[in-house]
Amino acid sequence: MRNTPTYLAICPASTGVFVLPRPFVYKDYNMGDRLRLAVGIMGNAASMLLYAAPILTFSRVIRKRSTEEFSCIPYTIALLNCFLYTWYGLPVVSNGWENVPVVTINGLGILLELSFVFIYFCFAPANAKKKVAVLTTSVILGFCVIALLSVFAFHDHSHRKILVGSIGLIASVAMYGSPLVVVKQVIQTKSVEFMPFYLSLFSFLASSLWMTYGLLSHDLFLASPNLVGSPLGIFQLLLYCKYRKNGFMEEGLKRDAAKGWRKSEATDVEKPKEQLHAASAQ
Repeated sequence: MRNTPTYLAICPASTGVFVLPRPFVYKDYNMGDRLRLAVGIMGNAASMLLYAAPILTFSRVIRKRSTEEFSCIPYTIALLNCFLYTWYGLPVVSNGWENVPVVTINGLGILLELSFVFIYFCFAPANAKKKVAVLTTSVILGFCVIALLSVFAFHDHSHRKILVGSIGLIASVAMYGSPLVVVKQVIQTKSVEFMPFYLSLFSFLASSLWMTYGLLSHDLFLASPNLVGSPLGIFQLLLYCKYRKNGFMEEGLKRDAAKGWRKSEATDVEKPKEQLHAASAQ
């Protein structure tokens, strides 16, 4: 019969020693690792939906060739967040490739957010273009300074993680709270037209999953911002549920007004034709 390897462990109840088979502990370790990986994959999926949610908003911007009342702040803050957490997950800052899911999703987020900022810039009015240019330039320059500082000022992973993680924590909380910039407008107008629902929903899902991932990884820099982001996502969803009916009513009124305008325009066109027929008959 094959011998099973064993190891000694301290028993806290009796302060004695007992023997456990190593395969049992090995399975437990794998289970925790697999759970962490599974949550990371789900977090990736939720974050991908979060970063892709503005596609609906920007399809409207392109169709109307106007940014209307939409704000560029959520997208520039999300860009900074993606830059920081991509850098945080790379081996320069983290220990090896321990945070691969963080790198993959935030790398994709950089491409998406840059695309949204570019579209916003193209269709924004002149004064808004300056604001977008200043914000985006500040984000890119700020990230470059942080990246260079983390490489040349610190020579070990733990201090680099503290620096990048601390700044990323602030950026992440700001990203999850950025849709709140329109809260005042929502409350005043009692309409959620310019507070996208899917942005709030996927913000809540992503923050909840990354909070779990951070806790399983024992990484406070991943868990902490999401402890704030999750309640903020809930607040945005509650606000949406409260005022969504007004938004639907306003959309209906706008459609009816547009139909009425088209109908009146068609009537005005028909009138001269009728007068012309009447004159020819005489």
